[in-house]
Amino acid sequence: MSGLFDVSKEIILITGASQGLGRQFARVLSAHGAALALAARQTAKLKDLETEIRANGGRALAVQMDVTDMASITKAIDAAEAALGPVSVLINNAGIAIEKMAVEQTEDDWDSVINANLKGAYFVATEMARRMIARKQEGNIVNIASVLGFGVMKFLSPYTISKAGIVQATKAMALELAANRIRVNALAPGYIDTEINHDFWSTPGGEKLTKRIPQRRVGNESDLDGAIMLLASSASRYMTGSVITVDGGFLLT
Repeated sequence: MSGLFDVSKEIILITGASQGLGRQFARVLSAHGAALALAARQTAKLKDLETEIRANGGRALAVQMDVTDMASITKAIDAAEAALGPVSVLINNAGIAIEKMAVEQTEDDWDSVINANLKGAYFVATEMARRMIARKQEGNIVNIASVLGFGVMKFLSPYTISKAGIVQATKAMALELAANRIRVNALAPGYIDTEINHDFWSTPGGEKLTKRIPQRRVGNESDLDGAIMLLASSASRYMTGSVITVDGGFLLT
């Protein structure tokens, strides 16, 4: 079965790779032999991750990319492909959240979240797809959605709207690109303990939220390793338009 999940011949571009889930995806995919283009707006942490991966014998390149800027997207992909070769897998992970009640969200808040999470993901994917089509290359696009693309909670309305859009974008692109042998699937994590939210889980609010998860625990970043290996490898070769939830059963509630 190990060959089924082989990514050792893949060149994988990961957006939002500087921290959190993007960094974890990079570590696990590199550990299984993939060559990685690591993309984010801020490059300091990317360079540290690039150094770490290379020190462990992997191939990695840090590229600056602002997913809200089409010129930045094109420049970053050009640099990645010049150094590593044609990208075969895109992991569309970049995103942000602004926590406010809907009536307090400003137009700038809305634009920041929607542009980063939805518009950015859509245009990185379409730019990557155009290149794959031009090369007549089989391709694989993995969008990072969220369980909040299916359900909602207070204080995150633009985020939940953006992630619902990612679910639909995944299905729409999968339908259009299937004839070009390009698969488009999504991973929808539940609540995952990362460096950004780690302190929250020990607060009364965090403990209350944890009790709503049927498994009675928050996910670890490594809990997504199996799903990302499935979606990034040929093990998912007959999947397109699928959305995999990894949430400890949260959506069941």
